[in-house]
Amino acid sequence: MRLYFLIIAMTFIQCESQSQTGTVALQNYGSGFASPVDIANCGDSRLFIVEQDGLIRILNTNGTINATPFLNITSLTNESGERGLLGMAFHPNYSTNGFFYINYTNTSGNTVIARYSVNGSNPNLANPTGTILLTVTQPFANHNGGTIKFGSDGYLYIGMGDGGSGGDPGNRAQNINELLGKMLRIDVNSGTPYGIPANNPYVGVAGSDEIWAIGLRNPWKFSFDRQTGDLWIADVGQNAYEEVNRATPTESGLNYGWRCYEGNTAYNTTGCAAQATMKSPLFVVTHASGFCSITGGYVYRGTQYPNFQGKYFFSDYCKAQIGVRDNSGNITYSQTFTDNNFVSFGEDMNGELYIASISNGMIYKIIDGTLDNPEHTKTAMTVYPNPTKSEVFIQNTDQTSFIASVEIFDTRGKSLLTEKKGNQSVVSLNTESLSSGIYFMKITNSMGLHSVHKLIKN
Repeated sequence: MRLYFLIIAMTFIQCESQSQTGTVALQNYGSGFASPVDIANCGDSRLFIVEQDGLIRILNTNGTINATPFLNITSLTNESGERGLLGMAFHPNYSTNGFFYINYTNTSGNTVIARYSVNGSNPNLANPTGTILLTVTQPFANHNGGTIKFGSDGYLYIGMGDGGSGGDPGNRAQNINELLGKMLRIDVNSGTPYGIPANNPYVGVAGSDEIWAIGLRNPWKFSFDRQTGDLWIADVGQNAYEEVNRATPTESGLNYGWRCYEGNTAYNTTGCAAQATMKSPLFVVTHASGFCSITGGYVYRGTQYPNFQGKYFFSDYCKAQIGVRDNSGNITYSQTFTDNNFVSFGEDMNGELYIASISNGMIYKIIDGTLDNPEHTKTAMTVYPNPTKSEVFIQNTDQTSFIASVEIFDTRGKSLLTEKKGNQSVVSLNTESLSSGIYFMKITNSMGLHSVHKLIKN
């Protein structure tokens, strides 16, 4: 069993959540990395860990790290401050074309987006030479963005900071002819070296064709909800506020407000359009509360932890806590995970979440401590038939205990049904009231041990 780092209860800062939150805990998943800044998967069980100095390493499910890096571009970049190798993304058709993309600052400090490919005979090794798709000149050393992701539309999204210094002195984020301070979107499957999606907002009109949204300060981490396609952007703030923005797949051409506004507060409105024309943050956190540089995460869409379903996870470099926002807008925070500076989240192929600490080189899996507490080892339960139509049976194969209760959740973590059971090793549950779809069953035995199972209702 892996070492559990810490189990802690959530502390509410707003009103109490209407659905169960679960207990956020961290499980030691991998160690020994040098400044890990991104976590990616290519559709299999491996995690690819991006190190800022220019290496991408493979982390296996047993916690081992491949001795030979997947990719080494240390000669092309210099790790310094906010510079270095910052992000990667696998092509949606990686299993057939072998393409992946990286975001790094070159030795001149400018942002480079490049395409690489996997070695044809070794899936744990990339070909050493790539093709540069885009280079963006950076006037200062900071605010380089770093994240690249493919959306559900198949296009590559690139988060670009405002160029650095402080306060966006060149007013680049609001300048539609600059690529800095923007969310870019390009088509890597057409054109030379890339194409422009026809419905990008500035195609055929004034403005750079690559732009998808403007008004960002430093979108260090963003992600897509794998179920809805929504884009979640965590934008690092200036002196007082950190913000998280959300856009649906049908929204484009949005203005997120920087440098006119920091969060919802006026910063420098000289020459700015009316605030009503801009996209307000989904939520804002303050430096007065200990935040300094927000780390955006993901909406949880895994299957192991029903209490986490549909909730957005985020953190901060300074605060070392994990925040969880539910669909009602309620936010809860864990207690502080000491000796960590969290800079990146990641998903595995199944939607389970991970988080990287740049300060100690650790990769943790985010778990629900109420279910995966080492004192609450999973029980030996069998669920059948599954899929089911009207009735499901649960059998406890551990003869030292009995089934005490069964609880069913929907995919958003809402409890739908709870039944207490007696001293029985086999029980049944009527599922006729459930609509067709996917559910989760939390089974508790007479010793207080838990087990969670996915249930499919036909």
